[in-house]
Amino acid sequence: MPTAELKETIIAKGHKNILAIHPTTLEFTKEDDVSRSGDCLVAVSADKAMPDLSIEFKEKLLEENARLTILIEVGGIAETVTAHGSTHLTLLHPTEIVVRKSNYICSRTLAVKADKASADLSRDLIEKLKNPAQKVKITLTVEA
Repeated sequence: MPTAELKETIIAKGHKNILAIHPTTLEFTKEDDVSRSGDCLVAVSADKAMPDLSIEFKEKLLEENARLTILIEVGGIAETVTAHGSTHLTLLHPTEIVVRKSNYICSRTLAVKADKASADLSRDLIEKLKNPAQKVKITLTVEA
């Protein structure tokens, strides 16, 4: 039986304070302005956070065997991160979406057991993300 697949697209932008050096997480936020202390941030001014994702998408992500693919596209560069959903996710945070290499779950967690964190992303991609005028397209694809 083929697995069903659901997609969500998030449009965000870069920011001068993006470092993307965190070894275990990566984050997208709806916030427009961030400090350099958010070293897992990859994009700001996102047009969606957890409450904005479709009910069907969130239900699929909560399935035992859910797999999430995150495609980050910036200025002609694309990077893919693979992670997993969990039956324990709450998917409630109003502004932040965090993907983790660990199994840690809080209201900010979209997915766990990721194969990459912000520090693992291409430095060419991160350089583009440091430009506040740079648009970022994030495509989330969940399969279960």
